Amino acid sequence: MSALDLRAPAVPTGPSAGLRGPVRVLLHQHRRSLWTASALLMLGIGIVVGLRIWVAAAASDELCPDGDTTACGDGTYLPTYARSATEAYLSDGGSVVLLLAALIGVFVAGPLIARELESGTFRLAWAQSASPAQWLAARLALPAALVTAGMTVLVLVYRWGWSGMQSNPHASGLGWYENGIHPALGPTAVAYALLALAVGALCAVAVRRTVLSMSLAALVLGTVMLGFGKRRYELWPTARFLGGDVPSGDAWQIEWGMLTASGKEIYWKDCFRAGTEDTASCLRNQGGITYFADYHPASHFWPLQLVETGILLVLAALAVALAFRVLRRRHG
Repeated sequence: MSALDLRAPAVPTGPSAGLRGPVRVLLHQHRRSLWTASALLMLGIGIVVGLRIWVAAAASDELCPDGDTTACGDGTYLPTYARSATEAYLSDGGSVVLLLAALIGVFVAGPLIARELESGTFRLAWAQSASPAQWLAARLALPAALVTAGMTVLVLVYRWGWSGMQSNPHASGLGWYENGIHPALGPTAVAYALLALAVGALCAVAVRRTVLSMSLAALVLGTVMLGFGKRRYELWPTARFLGGDVPSGDAWQIEWGMLTASGKEIYWKDCFRAGTEDTASCLRNQGGITYFADYHPASHFWPLQLVETGILLVLAALAVALAFRVLRRRHG
């Protein structure tokens, strides 16, 4: 047998090798972070399931179908501590999802990409089988797959827990439109996580400093999340309700006031006083004759979700394209 026969077979470096090599290296390097993320996912699922079990176990103290522990129809409502505590915990589900997304972006911007660029360890991978584009693609593709799967499971579990509590007419703070709820009820959760991944990568390749990249990613993501929270109601046209009653059902009321005979809108905030009667008198004194309310009915949930998801995914795609362009300019 010749010396040539004793050598280990060469690892393919052509297109057939794809991203398998960089992905294996990435999994080995960040296996602890992967286990930590898996533990957090299981913890989140366990909390939601545990809360629902707690509410079911305390149901023996409820005297009414709506969860009241006092006499039914007596004008008072007193839920069990399990029910009120569960509502309080679940009311922040959307905020938790946004926080997790921000942590993903910070991790990608720092330990996953910028730290290697700052320390120079990326040269070892580039000198072997991985090109700069493959190196970055592996650091985007693998986290994207894991994040999409994990967030999808978390959203499904949270939605199951939320729907069981929100169906109670006395549920507090669980409206589908609440900023602490809405991001965790649909595909926007996945879109926020993917945007965080893309923004983190862009900040890392542009700045190439670990701490500064993490800070910049957190700032950008926080601005985007805050902006959508403030202006989400503008993503879909509102419906208008005319009359003295508020819109029925689980509606998200945006604005209200009165219309004049010519159709001019007079808003309540322009006539704000200490009491409702003063506000009503002010509206009428300015010529108001008919109350109106602009609102989003429950049927607008999916349009709002899908529009927000689409915008986030477009932003994520742009961030990824810019990240590859910056990397290509600097390293070819």
